[in-house]
Amino acid sequence: MDMNSRYLVSQNGPVTAYLRISSELRMFLPVSRRREWQEVTPDATSTLGHHVESIGIPLTEVGPMVADGRGVPPSYLLVSGDVVEVHPVPRPQQLPREPRFLLDVHLGTLARRMRLLGIDTAYHNDMDDPALVVQANEERRVLLTQDRGLLRRRALWLGAYVHGSRPADQFRDLLERFSPPLRPWTRCTACNGVLVPVTKGEVEPLLEAGTRRNYDVYGRCRDCGQVYWHGAHGARLEEIVRSALSWAAHQQPVRRLSSS
Repeated sequence: MDMNSRYLVSQNGPVTAYLRISSELRMFLPVSRRREWQEVTPDATSTLGHHVESIGIPLTEVGPMVADGRGVPPSYLLVSGDVVEVHPVPRPQQLPREPRFLLDVHLGTLARRMRLLGIDTAYHNDMDDPALVVQANEERRVLLTQDRGLLRRRALWLGAYVHGSRPADQFRDLLERFSPPLRPWTRCTACNGVLVPVTKGEVEPLLEAGTRRNYDVYGRCRDCGQVYWHGAHGARLEEIVRSALSWAAHQQPVRRLSSS
């Protein structure tokens, strides 16, 4: 059978439809079905989006879908003989404004790294799935997760699957997909609040003697009150920032903004 033909027929004519899955999306398919061509049965009621999700691919990860040379939406109703090419979301993904994020309970290390780089990142280590969807919708935050079931929740306005098992790889995946501006050392890594400059005198009662002697420039989280000073973050965090900025600078069209 010629899988590239427009119509796939039996002796009685077209009896099914086919989805041609891009290589980037096949990781979402069950191992037993992890192949380019997926056969589905049109039933006059199930949409194209339903068929795509039924084989395991969250619609949050799907970009253009093309049938017979024309783009079709997730609401398209398949008919027998259709062949639809299913492509991933183009990168960087275009959003109406600078992205804000909400991470599920399993991405705490990534959340801290994102805050370190100045990305608006909400995170709670005790929030269940329905509450995550509510906050993402109310605050118009992109929900980041590796839970495919969470991404398939109908109520969720926008989500994204995070690729990678290591925080560094996850962060690079985020940069590639959303190209968020980077403003290191401008957010509290504990609560996501914005850091504001303060005088040494304002925070001196909160400082240990060694810190008072060695540092003169301070910032404080306007939400939780955490005090920060240059040098408090250590060489490891400095390296994370340097690596992220260097990697982002070599990506196109990833945007980078300074903290000034």
